[in-house]
Amino acid sequence: MSRIRQTKTTFSAGEVSRDLLGRGDLRAYENGALTLRNIFIHPTGGVSRRAGLRHIDTARGPGRLIAFEFNTEQTYLLVVTGGMIDIYADDVLAATLSAPWAEDEISGIAWTQSADTLLLVHPDVAPHKLTRNSGGDWSLEVWSFFEDEDGVIRRPMFKFAGTQVTLTPSALSGTIALTAGADVFVAAHEGTRLRVGGKEVEIVDYDSPTVVSARTIEDLESTDETIDWEEQAFSAVHGWPVTVAFHQDRLVIGGSRDLPNRLWMSKSGDLFNFDLGTGLDDESIEFAILSDQVNAIRGIFSGRHLQVFTSGAEWMVTGDPLTPETVQLKRQTRIGSVVGRYIPPVNVDGATLFVSRSRREIREFLYTDLEAAYQASDLALLSRHLIIDPVDQDFDASRRLLFVVREDGKFATLTVFRSESVAAWTLHETQGQALSVAVVGEETYLLVARGDPEDGGDVMIEKFDDALQLDAALDGTADSPQLTWSGLDHLAGQSVRVVADRRVVDAQTVSAGGEIVLDEAARSVQAGLPYTHIIEPLPPNEVNDGGASRAVRLVQGLFRIEETAALSLDVGRGLQDVPLRDLDPDFVLGSAARTVSGQVRVRAYGWHRTGDTPLWRIEQDVALPFTLLSVTTEMKVSM
Repeated sequence: MSRIRQTKTTFSAGEVSRDLLGRGDLRAYENGALTLRNIFIHPTGGVSRRAGLRHIDTARGPGRLIAFEFNTEQTYLLVVTGGMIDIYADDVLAATLSAPWAEDEISGIAWTQSADTLLLVHPDVAPHKLTRNSGGDWSLEVWSFFEDEDGVIRRPMFKFAGTQVTLTPSALSGTIALTAGADVFVAAHEGTRLRVGGKEVEIVDYDSPTVVSARTIEDLESTDETIDWEEQAFSAVHGWPVTVAFHQDRLVIGGSRDLPNRLWMSKSGDLFNFDLGTGLDDESIEFAILSDQVNAIRGIFSGRHLQVFTSGAEWMVTGDPLTPETVQLKRQTRIGSVVGRYIPPVNVDGATLFVSRSRREIREFLYTDLEAAYQASDLALLSRHLIIDPVDQDFDASRRLLFVVREDGKFATLTVFRSESVAAWTLHETQGQALSVAVVGEETYLLVARGDPEDGGDVMIEKFDDALQLDAALDGTADSPQLTWSGLDHLAGQSVRVVADRRVVDAQTVSAGGEIVLDEAARSVQAGLPYTHIIEPLPPNEVNDGGASRAVRLVQGLFRIEETAALSLDVGRGLQDVPLRDLDPDFVLGSAARTVSGQVRVRAYGWHRTGDTPLWRIEQDVALPFTLLSVTTEMKVSM
């Protein structure tokens, strides 16, 4: 029988799949864990109980969150729900606007921002422009393409009818009849514009599938039958833009409902002018992505190059600067992006992270100088079990965390720090379902359904707050101790956990009026819904002497904690609360009251004879701070 001493100083591989139980030769086995729940992983390797969620407001219903950042000082949270947009400034409702998107259309909204204007598009709804005016007012309106002094609108045009389908005008000017050589018109064409022989007309009346009445914006040059005609690319008939971005002083539109693989770029410096002109350097650019399959554009991103994410591949658009003559399109990888909803690509340290079409991968689209091309590495390769049907994502730069909301209402976080080769996943749960995430400035917000909205449950706007250890939580202070605390209307009728004067007290049921009554008066209170954090290491590595093929007994464990107020630990005898202050003389008080930092030495008993059993487990729902930096284990291994 031999003794082995091992020290685990980092969790920088995060929670890894059980498929790795036989791969003790991997570095991820040494740095990973079997289970990490409701834990934030620090780039330095330690782990902490995740921040709680502070209640901000009750939303109108399911929807999605969008950040609006004018500058570092003026940031806003947009809450888009069925038919409405609520705008929050410093967590206070600042404005409410009517919106054109139904609840089931919200997942398809894409957006981009320039200064005080946010453009929002959806393939089935006319594109809108949200503007914050100089006086602090907000407006939402359909965006308008550039209209010149002759009344011609410089918008993208396209001939949807067959190449040989003709159009015959009845006159050169005024109100005229247009007769098509095939059935091409529908009633929804009323109000749309066509160009016949390069001259613009507007349809004013639908007569039949082959005949419409139109007024001429420009006098036509001939009444002869012609195949030289086209109609506006975006309309109620053929759908609207799918996604938008700003790149090199141009507005870029990626795809539409009926033209899914086409890109349009505005004139340089004239964002709503899409006049192709004669191909001069500053004029607009238009082309289709043509390859061995139809590449429906699902997202575009302005990075080192213009990046185009389609349903089947990822592309790079180059040109320095982009002009009709210099523009080039090159396919980079063949992964494909999510179809059916819009999940925004996000930038992390120069790489663009996107969700793959399979919805089981988060890919890192990164340009490499060695290859002079982009690669798309799978960041979830070792933690594939955590990436299941993502519906939203955003990156919190201050915490170095990518938040990924899943369709089942759970959310995962990826601690990413490329310079230190850190990419660590963990999973989070809350009492309810997370619906959307947005990072606004240095704050991260979640939209959470607390109960089924169809059965009267509320959808809540919450944000992560390191000062809280509960969800849907509020805190308060008073000059003198109080028994009764109010303001918890959003949790009426529910059982909540309470931390009073930094001590956990008995659970309370919130009254119909939003009040709780303590057994003992307190000056400060936190109240909210509990959540449980779990840390469980991988079993002993079967590659070394602590192999899984042998019986192993944990003799003792040395747990180094930092500013921790509670520790519940299982080392073979079930979960037990550890009395922190009595275990080691080198403990020091933390910066927060009632927390300590130091080493916890725990004796253990019992043999482990299965190769998939961890030697210890931390699990607790106590609403108090917890941080673990390292674990040193001393084991006996049977020979």
